[in-house]
Amino acid sequence: MQLIRDAKGGVEMKNMFAFKKWFRVAMLMSSLLACGSALAQAAGEVVHLSGTLSVQRADGTMLVLGQKSAVRTGDVLTTQKDSYAQINFADGSSVTMRPFTQLKIDAFNYVQEKPEADNAFFRLLKGGMRTVTGLVGKRGNQDAYRIGTATATIGIRGSVGDTVSCEPSCAGVMPGGDKLTPGTHHQTLSGSYVMNTGTQSVIIKEGSSGFSNGADIKISVGAIGGGAVNLNIPIGGAGLKGAGCK
Repeated sequence: MQLIRDAKGGVEMKNMFAFKKWFRVAMLMSSLLACGSALAQAAGEVVHLSGTLSVQRADGTMLVLGQKSAVRTGDVLTTQKDSYAQINFADGSSVTMRPFTQLKIDAFNYVQEKPEADNAFFRLLKGGMRTVTGLVGKRGNQDAYRIGTATATIGIRGSVGDTVSCEPSCAGVMPGGDKLTPGTHHQTLSGSYVMNTGTQSVIIKEGSSGFSNGADIKISVGAIGGGAVNLNIPIGGAGLKGAGCK
């Protein structure tokens, strides 16, 4: 400890080690507060990650995300080869992205006290994802939750489903994906979803799948591609890894 006498005869105690330690703690707390604030303002959060997930923000910033990273409206999310990412949203819904998938969060608005303002629009640019719906779309406006692709728009009347946008191919998205016809495929695992091309609207019930090439919609009983693809998602168990808030 160093004692320094000031011009008025007082004594100031200065401990450089203590000061540096305090400074590091203050900077860490500032970082954690900023991270917590970002998550509080986010649409959702990455809760499971296996592989690589990147994001391009609305301002053009590009980042590699990790577990507990915030996801925001306007983000374009991209997974790489053999990569899976589960994102939980503020309304209790979730999206699990498959490999080689690109997803844009066009809109997400959920305020507990304002159900009339609910809005969620996810644009599946390519690849595949599994959705588990939350409160948006169930609190009054059933059209508040939508998934958009190049050839169809999908709404919800239920809870769990797989959507795949093969533009132009789904090779590497899931085993057997290369066998799928280009276009939008959807399978309803529980509840029901609605596929819409703008000129045709069809309900896809639990246990059925639908396909659209943009011109019309075809419904069949069973899994996507007649069961020729493996829709298992190996996520949620051991071996998942991720970084901190980014």
